[in-house]
Amino acid sequence: MFTTTAAIHLAVAFALGLGAVLVRLPPLVGFLAAGFVLGAAGVEDLPLVSEAADLGVTLLLFGIGLKLDVRTLVRKEVWLTNGAHMLVSTALGAGLLGLASTLGMSLLDGTNAVTWALIGFGLSFSSTVFVVKVLDDRSDITATYGRIAVGVLVMQDIAAVAFLTIAGGDVPSPWAFALVGLVPLAWVFRRVWDLIDAPDLQVLYGIVLALVPGYALFEAVGLKGDLGALIVGALLAGHPVASDVAHRLLSVKELLLVAFFLDIGLSGVPTGADLAMAGVLLVLLPVQTVAYVLLLWAMRLRHRTSWLTALTMANFSEFGLIIAVTGAASGLVPERWVTVMAVAVAASFVLSAIVNARGVRIAERLAALMPAQDPARLHPEDRPLDVGHASALVLGMGRVGRAAFTRLRDEHGIAALGIEHDATRVEALRADGLDVLLADATDSDFWARVSRSDRIEIAILAMPFHTSNMEALDMLRASGFTGRVAALARYDRDAAELAERGANAVFHLYGSAGTALADETIADRDGL
Repeated sequence: MFTTTAAIHLAVAFALGLGAVLVRLPPLVGFLAAGFVLGAAGVEDLPLVSEAADLGVTLLLFGIGLKLDVRTLVRKEVWLTNGAHMLVSTALGAGLLGLASTLGMSLLDGTNAVTWALIGFGLSFSSTVFVVKVLDDRSDITATYGRIAVGVLVMQDIAAVAFLTIAGGDVPSPWAFALVGLVPLAWVFRRVWDLIDAPDLQVLYGIVLALVPGYALFEAVGLKGDLGALIVGALLAGHPVASDVAHRLLSVKELLLVAFFLDIGLSGVPTGADLAMAGVLLVLLPVQTVAYVLLLWAMRLRHRTSWLTALTMANFSEFGLIIAVTGAASGLVPERWVTVMAVAVAASFVLSAIVNARGVRIAERLAALMPAQDPARLHPEDRPLDVGHASALVLGMGRVGRAAFTRLRDEHGIAALGIEHDATRVEALRADGLDVLLADATDSDFWARVSRSDRIEIAILAMPFHTSNMEALDMLRASGFTGRVAALARYDRDAAELAERGANAVFHLYGSAGTALADETIADRDGL
């Protein structure tokens, strides 16, 4: 029976996910619809869905932690934006519900200002899962707007922990203070990681760290387990294989996150009144979006960055469901609001998915309508990047990229500029006298900030992942670059794909290494 029920859930999720893709919508829209369809059809509940959803969220946050720069959290564009936006959104939500109550909406009968403020507070959060998935799909986690969005989400998670502690009356165990011991323990975790060479074992080790010292340990002392996974990931950020493990976890967490979106849809079957109330709540989304734009503009960020952040955050959080459940248990919120919040959250995901599918284009158009900004007054991390002093760009400064950079500079006399996203590696390369810029070549925001790129004649794509080189190549050509592009490939199919996309020369890592090895062998035999 379990297998049959699981098969039904998977078949419906796949069918509606495929249907969403066919009409040019993100598949998660179909997964949400599948949850509501399964619930309305009375299909037997599958407890595994909720467990898989929790596991998917935990791995998602662990992967984000592996890419997180903790210093981002103490910047005012993160904590001040989050605090101000949360206050404004809560007030707006409470005001909207008060107005709806005055107009006689039945779902608000018997409620008061406390109920309205509680629901407004729940609606002030954005979905960590949804936002991070959007950023992951764009490879923009390390972009300026991506770092701000993730930082705000982390601050929201901290606020959520504080609220649940106060509302539930369950104070975390005194042993929670012992969690500071994870900081020195991170050194041990890193050393163990250094001993593991097998990629599959590295991924398994990452999952163990996410679930044991991350999720299980935090839950044991009365804190949110997924927050623990995020913190453990952040403690390991910067390790040489952290980025690789985060990349390899992608397929696992993508599959598990299907369960998350199904679970949202399975929260309950809405009535007409529930749908109407959810529709009223959606009015808050554009207002919250504009609030983010204005706050980030005040922080001297570019209009494009402000709009990208705001559009990405334009959705409600699953935390709103927790607020409704908690409020219903204490008698502050009518029980029907659990279903209303589920519909509002799901609908916000659908709308946000549609908008963010074209988010970059929409943000650029909206930014163009706003007043001009003085580049000198912009935030230091959001100012234009001048690359005009170089004639060649090397994207990815690992062993291959560094060798290419050195060869161009020392043997051919070409002024080269390296682009590398790993801050630790950038510091080491600069210490060795290499001209390297800390940036992510797969980040569309990076290319939007580049100035005087018309002076670049050569671009070398030397990143370790084929998908990264492909994304950088597409963005390079989209930016108007007309120079020569050389790229690194491991397999024949990768080389062919790069050539089709416009690479002028492709270096086949394994094939070229074999050719060079044979030439060196013959040269040694002949004494050349």
